[in-house]
This record gives sequence, structure tokens and C-alpha cells, in this order.
Amino acid sequence: MASVEDELVDYDEEEETVEEEGSKEVKKGAYTGIHATGFKDFLLKQELMRAIVDCGFEHPSEVQHECIPQAVMGMDVICQAKSGMGKTAVFVLTTLHQLETDAAEVKALILCHTRELAFQISHEYQRFSQYLPAIKTDVFYGGIPIRENIKKLKAETPHVVVGTAVRILALIKEKHLDLSKLKHFVMDECDQLLAELDIRKDVQQIFMATPHDKQVMMFSATLSKEVRPICRKFCQDPMEIYVDDEAKLTLHGLQQYYVEVSESEKNRKLNDLLDALEFNQVVVFVGGAESDGNVRLGKARAETLSRLLEECSFPSIYIHGKMKQQERIARYKRFKDFEKRILVATDLFGRGMDIERVNIVVNYDFPKVADQYLHRVGRAGRFGTKGLAISFCASAEDKAVLKDVQSRFSVDIATLPDQIEVSSYMNA
Repeated sequence: MASVEDELVDYDEEEETVEEEGSKEVKKGAYTGIHATGFKDFLLKQELMRAIVDCGFEHPSEVQHECIPQAVMGMDVICQAKSGMGKTAVFVLTTLHQLETDAAEVKALILCHTRELAFQISHEYQRFSQYLPAIKTDVFYGGIPIRENIKKLKAETPHVVVGTAVRILALIKEKHLDLSKLKHFVMDECDQLLAELDIRKDVQQIFMATPHDKQVMMFSATLSKEVRPICRKFCQDPMEIYVDDEAKLTLHGLQQYYVEVSESEKNRKLNDLLDALEFNQVVVFVGGAESDGNVRLGKARAETLSRLLEECSFPSIYIHGKMKQQERIARYKRFKDFEKRILVATDLFGRGMDIERVNIVVNYDFPKVADQYLHRVGRAGRFGTKGLAISFCASAEDKAVLKDVQSRFSVDIATLPDQIEVSSYMNA
């Protein structure tokens, strides 16, 4: 790790201190549900308050309660909090609150690691800026010809740019994207952006194309102690907020069960569950992590399972990493718009995706690692709502990962009971 850290540029080496002492007070907490305070206490722009009401937010989550007061003052923030607790709203609201639209300049840049996440974040900016028509947002990612991006930028300079690191860097290098006036630099799921050296180098190059004097905000559901000092190198005197730190990264309001089944029994069991359970929307995860050998496997399993569900009168839709970008985004949008109630997905969908109506996650294929489990089940029970996660265990390997999940996240995942009380996983 040390050699990798050395490759990062320090703006101010003198400010570097020992890991546990090099930042403002590290805040920790356990979720207590919903805070009594309201968004009005943050003294946000009236236009933002109207949008917050329209979006159905009543009270800030703990992570919003901790982060927003610091962030609206322009302070650098490093934040780890569980999936589904409103981290996206923190940087969307705080950047929109501070944005000035007097000039056609890029003021805020949000980097993320997948195209789907970029698309979703840009949608959140549009939702919250609905009463701020002067603010323009645009999103740039691979899979779409770069000339289309260039055409957009020539026609109108956005105030907020959301995108993946590779595409953003390409636009900078070709001098089509000017970040010299940037005020806010945000990394969502920053551990993913910084974990691999290639992507990290891209991020660093982008970072160096921005002014020294800017606000940096970094967010993730999982932020290891190895990654934290790397995050600090991008910040100046950050406020660090770790909500439900390390072992307690379990999800408030989420019922979690497993069921032992053979590979040949999985389809029947899934059908039985969908028949028996009440749900708004369901995500069914297949395959292992989407890397090298698993991408093709995930594609085949997603397509096959979705077809089988259709044959059994369960209208479904599927997403996997081998699908063309436009098709992936279109399918994601159809599911988000409630055109389909069941989504079969690979781990491409496991991080950062936010579908408000999803209240059940089924691990048809058990995840390969504990972190993967956390990000998958985080699709249900978002932002303090109830949810249900059911995992199929079909091998000794599955049981070993299940044991690791229970140990790491201090959670007891029980055997699936014959009946589950609907009120335990469905909001009234």
C-alpha cells in the first residue's frame, strides 16, 4: 500500500500526519432510524426545500444529519455509511445549495465507477434542481460515442458534470471539458475508484486538472482502513464521518434469511417464494463478481432465469455487463419506472443503484465475498424502510461466505422460516 500511496500527489506534504490523528474528529454512530430534526434546520435554499418536499423526504437520515451542516459550509468530507441511507442526497443538496450560475462554467464534478450509477446521480440532480432552472446538469460515460459528448459541451456548458473517470479524462485531454473553475469535486463509491491503480491514476489526473482551492467530498458504503489514508491525500483537513463503522455495516430494518437448496432446486424455490411473498419490486442476483471469467456466466444465468420467470407468469427484466450501454440504461429506467416488478441482475447492479420500491432481494447465486453481499442486500430496505433479503446456499463455498458475512458484519442470518410476517418487510 505504501508504494501505491507514494504515487499520489500531495498538495501539501506538511499537513500529512499519523492516520488516526490527521483529520478532524472521526464521528461514529449507530442508526437510530429517523432524526427529529428536519431539513429546514440546514437552512438550504427555498427552491431546494420545495424539491425535498416534492421528493417525499421528511426527515434527514443520520448520515445527512451528520454531513450536510459540514458540507454546506464548504468543508471537505470523507463519509462511510450503509447503503440506502441517503449519501447521494448529501452531495447533491450541498453542491446545489452552493452553486453559482452567473457564468457558463463547470462548478461541480461527480465521479463514479459505473455508467448506471452516473446515470442515476444525474437523475437525482435533475430531481432536486427542478426549481432551479438555471442549473444545467450533464452526464458523460463510455458506451456512447465521445463525439456526442463533445457536441453537447460545445452547445452548452453544464454547471454540474457527472461521469465515469475514463470518459471524463478523455474529454479533459482533448480539451473539450474545462475544470479550471471547479468548486466541488465528489467521488461516489470512492473505494471502487481508488482500489485499482489504473482507475486511481485516471482519477488523479482529473484531480490535477482542477483548482487547488475546491471542496472535496468522498462517499462509500465500505471504506477500509487501507483506503482511508489514500482518501485523505485528496482532501484538505477533512471531516471524517464513519456511521456504523466496520463490523456494524448491517442494514436497519432489513430481515435477512438463508435457505439450503441444491442447484437443481433453485428455480422451484424461487417460484415458491415469489408466489408466497408480497412485494413491490424484487431484485434477483445471479452469478459471481463481474470480472473476467464470470461476466459470460452472469450473462447466461441472467437471461435464462429471466426467461424461466416469464414462462412461470412472473414478468421480469434482466441486466448484465455484456449488454450494450444504451440497452442497460433503458432497462434500468424501465424497472425504476415500475414497468416491471422483477429484475434479474448480475453484480453490475449491486453497488449504488437506488430503486425506491425494491423491498426484496434474492441471492439466487450466493455472492463470492462478504462485501458483495452487503452491496447486494443494500438494494432493499433503502433509507430506513423495511426490506427482506433471502440467500440460496447451494455449496460448501456458499456456506463459508455466509459464515464470513455473519462474522464480519455481526449479524445473525437465520434459516428461512415457513412463514414471514408481511409487516416485517413491507411498510404499511
